[in-house]
Formats: sequence, structure tokens, C-alpha cells
Amino acid sequence: MKHFRNILYVSEPLVDQASALARAVSLAARHEAKLTIVSTVSKIEPEYLDEEVAFQRQALQDLAVPHGQNPNIQTDVLVGSAFREIIRAVLRHGYDLVIKAAENPGFLQRLFGSTDMHLLRKCPCPVWLMKVPETPHYSQILAAVDVNPVRSDETETTLNSEILALASALAVSDGAALHLVHAWEGFAEGIVRRWSDKSPDEVATYVEMERQRHQSGLSSLEDSLQKQVGEEIYSQLRPRYHLQKGAPQREISAMAEKLQADLVVMGTLARTGVSGLFIGNTAEMILEQLPCSVLAIKPPGFISPVKLDE
Repeated sequence: MKHFRNILYVSEPLVDQASALARAVSLAARHEAKLTIVSTVSKIEPEYLDEEVAFQRQALQDLAVPHGQNPNIQTDVLVGSAFREIIRAVLRHGYDLVIKAAENPGFLQRLFGSTDMHLLRKCPCPVWLMKVPETPHYSQILAAVDVNPVRSDETETTLNSEILALASALAVSDGAALHLVHAWEGFAEGIVRRWSDKSPDEVATYVEMERQRHQSGLSSLEDSLQKQVGEEIYSQLRPRYHLQKGAPQREISAMAEKLQADLVVMGTLARTGVSGLFIGNTAEMILEQLPCSVLAIKPPGFISPVKLDE
């Protein structure tokens, strides 16, 4: 099962983050991990900076008070652009998870704000954005997976494995139901219907063949998860598998709403590898529609565009 050793919690003072911090503290204790709580301060005039940093340090200490004198909990104040300094802290100190309460910019009618989206695009370690108030125990966890029925893709396989590891570990610890969701499309279906001389039955046969290929890919993930967690834990999890026909950006968010998911675990990098594209268009559209917390994971080999020496 997945274990974290060095967790970074980013304070979000614009929302009531007590429940999000409580979950971060609980997770760190369960994993026997070090937890660092940070806030960020924009660069301001030098004569005001020290005072603002001191104020933020006191605010962080006050935030940590309900969780007692825990030597594994530290605090720090980062100075500069919020997302850049958070990512630099990850690069500098080797954090393996970033947790943050979502900014919830209601005037934009979406859950995640500017700093949130920058972290989702550019942070090299998993990013857990929590919709507050955060429930102390999840009931429904959705793992969004992607399978290529045509050829095996090592990056995709590794990313799916990481998604399954995190989702299953959280489902076990919270006693939550685990749902694996894969959305698929028959990409040539529209062309075949409009421009070919195929009969409706032939089109239906093509679509069914595509469905079966994606079902086979999802079944292989079922086998992989069984091997990953072991028979005993798999029997305890009893995961449910959902093969949804339609565009992922529509089906994943719709399933999250239908299942009343507390958390969606998903990958966030485009498969295309286009230079400068650090989050897939599909993933970004899904994120903008999600009604719940999200745990977002980069594939192996991802290199953040943010550098320590900038």
C-alpha cells in the first residue's frame, strides 16, 4: 500500500480550512510522516516584509495549536509567487504530497482557483485539493483510469498503477467504497455513420467491438489491482468497475456527481507530450467540473517547469 513520508500542507486563509488541516494531520500520523504547514507571502517593500512574515508565522502556529505539541509538525513562511515557492519547496525538501484546501472562487463558478490550477499543472508530486468543509472519512472514492486497448503504454500503465495504489489505500483507511471509472469513445463511429456505406448493424458491430476492447483493458486493471493489494485487501475493498461510453470530460464528472464522490483520484498530464502542455485538455475540463476534492498525480518522469535557480 502507498505510504507518504514527507507531506506539505499549504495554508489557504480565505476559506475555513480547519477540516482540511485535520485530515492532513491525521494522514501524517497514520503514515508516520513529517508534516510541514506553510503559508505564502508576496514580495513587498522590505520595511513591511519582516512584519508580514512574523504575522504569518504566528498565524500558522495558531492554526497548529488544536493539534498539540507534535514534533513531526513544522511551520514555515514562503516569500514570493505562491505556486512557484510551493513547487520550489517540493523540489528543495523532497515532499511526496502537497495538500491544500481549494480556493473555491465562487464568482467563477468553479472549485479551484489560480494557485490550485498552477499546482495541478506544474507540481511534480501528487496534489490533494480538498473541498471544504472536508469530511473526516470518505464514503465514496472514484479512481479515473485510462486504458489504451490498441497497445500497451508504459507511462499509462505506471500512472494507472499509482492512481490505483493511492485510491485503494485511502479507501481501505476510510472504509470507503472504491469505484474505478473508464470513459471510452468509438472514435471512428461518427465518421462511419456519416461518410461510409456501412449499414446500421455494421456500425453497431464496430461500436460493440470497441466496447469489448475497452472492457478488456479495464479487466486487466482489475487483475493488476488484485495483484497490487493482495487477495485479502481486495476482498475487503470489493471495488466496483464502471465502463462509461462518452467523452471523459463529461462522463467522469457526471459519475462523480452520480456516485456523490468525496474524492476523485486522477492523472493530470496529457498523453501527447506536446512541449509546454503540462496538463491535458481533457483533464483540465474534468477538473473544472468536479464537485468534490481531487487527488491529482503526474506520470513518471514528469519534470516541473519551475526551477530552483530561477
